[in-house]
Amino acid sequence: MAKVVAELKYSAEHEWVATDGSGPANIGISAVAAEALGDIVYVDLPEVGSTVTAGETCGEVESTKSVSDLYAPVTGEVVEINDDVVSDPALINNDPYGAGWLFKVAVTEEGPLLSAEEYAAANGGEL
Repeated sequence: MAKVVAELKYSAEHEWVATDGSGPANIGISAVAAEALGDIVYVDLPEVGSTVTAGETCGEVESTKSVSDLYAPVTGEVVEINDDVVSDPALINNDPYGAGWLFKVAVTEEGPLLSAEEYAAANGGEL
């Protein structure tokens, strides 16, 4: 069963959000999504300086099985992307909550987010 990290918030579309309240939020996709996708071979991330809107597509993740849209779980300006994951998308499969993070956003508004408990209950993840 895929791991769900208790300290994070999650979107219904399987993105996670890590905020400490003082800086940009880290965004990634959950281990549940990474497992369902299989081997991830390509990611298309929003550009630094662009604005993303909660609930809207902002990129895509391609695996050997399928192509999935990436949805912004928050609204704000993209301040950094993870160049390592662009070069080596397998980082998402290997460490979705660490080295496999996708981008950082200066958040102006959060979309509808689930707690780790709610996300795990809805998607079969394990806390």
